[in-house]
Amino acid sequence: MISPTLSRREMLSQCSTGFGLMALSGLLQGASARPLAHARPRAKNVIFCYMSGGVSHLDSFDPKPMLDRYAGQPMPVKVERTQFNNNGNIFPSPFTFNKFGQSGLEVSSVFPKLGSWCADERAVIRSMTTPVNEHAQGNYVVHTGFPFIGHPSAGAWVNYGLGTSNRDVPGFVVLQSGNAVVPHGGVGLFSSGFLPAQHQASVIKGDTSEAVANISPKERDMSQRRRLSFISKLDQSVSSRTRNHAQVEAAVRNYETAYRMQAAVPDLCDLKGESEATKKLYGLDDADTQKAAYARQCLLARRLVEKGVRFIELSCLTESIGAGGAANPWDQHGNLERGHGAMAHQVDQPIAALILDLKQRGLLDETLIIWAGEFGRTPFSQGSNGRDHNPYGFSVWLAGGGVRGGTVYGSTDDFGYHVADKATTYYDLWATVLHQLGLDHEDLTYLYAGRNVRLTDVHGNVLHDILR
Repeated sequence: MISPTLSRREMLSQCSTGFGLMALSGLLQGASARPLAHARPRAKNVIFCYMSGGVSHLDSFDPKPMLDRYAGQPMPVKVERTQFNNNGNIFPSPFTFNKFGQSGLEVSSVFPKLGSWCADERAVIRSMTTPVNEHAQGNYVVHTGFPFIGHPSAGAWVNYGLGTSNRDVPGFVVLQSGNAVVPHGGVGLFSSGFLPAQHQASVIKGDTSEAVANISPKERDMSQRRRLSFISKLDQSVSSRTRNHAQVEAAVRNYETAYRMQAAVPDLCDLKGESEATKKLYGLDDADTQKAAYARQCLLARRLVEKGVRFIELSCLTESIGAGGAANPWDQHGNLERGHGAMAHQVDQPIAALILDLKQRGLLDETLIIWAGEFGRTPFSQGSNGRDHNPYGFSVWLAGGGVRGGTVYGSTDDFGYHVADKATTYYDLWATVLHQLGLDHEDLTYLYAGRNVRLTDVHGNVLHDILR
């Protein structure tokens, strides 16, 4: 009698004939290859520039002249409940907007390089929405599609769906530098969730002597290799007794990846081979240490793309004036002009340089860059000169990877409060990203708790209007 909890290997060993076993083995092997691309991929890699804290769309990529016209007056529409309910009157942007490039894309003066250097490379979505209004939940929605811990991060899904193209480095990397910290919600934002553990993120601190904890070998290579081989045999024995449990097999793969990373990671993080012109382009020489540290992340992101890393996430640093929280530095409930100005100065040139550098090297067409935060900000003030959280309509943008640059998708109302046209969700964003990677978001599933779960849950539409 065959046990109802047999592993695949045990089931095969107890099936009737050799020919049947061989056929079934072949079928199962094909079924486990995740998944076949549904179309020609336009992108091979993803760089996720995450702006933790909630960037104000009204002060970055969604100009609203009506705010100037009605400055200081009460909102003429119903005001929804906000995070702190300390709501003031209409608050015009302290920044000016200008048109850039052949497309005439409008960009705030707070982002001069993203405007003048690469406006025509970016597609701005001005109609993003989210169902939550709090940082931790918002961060989880963006990263996993769900407002709570336990689900795989988008990077883990991409790694699971496509596999690695370089066995010496992880397929999903989170870069940190300087005083960067994990956003509210913790490292679960980068988790593999219920997917096998080899798909979780590896955190690389690009400006420390040891970029990954304990990555420097403490013993001779041959001794370490013998010890790892012995551990591998023990793990295989445990795996056999636990009926080839996926997490045990994943642990074995992680040990082997860590072994190979010992040689690969120090070389990746060594920028000696980069020209002074390239370092200057990114801003590694900037007097603002936060900007220089973020510039290092952007340059490392390009190097990771060259090494075939599938998904790379960059981490913002706490801005120097301390107006935002450490884990959510774009969160200016007060003194928005000063806080947003400092944060924009940190990321503007490095990200613009990343786009230019990738383009010059012929890598932009196969690298999809995403710029996003967890929500936007209100058109009315919190207190006298800040803005509260606004989940009802805000902006994100994409570049490279088959995106039609210089375009605007969707819109908010005249005050930038609610979406007026083409409401979009993060399910739509990730459906679009997967589509550009050659994956169908409805087919990329994993059987968990009795159902086929996916990054886009039961939602998501590809945003074809922003694609070439």
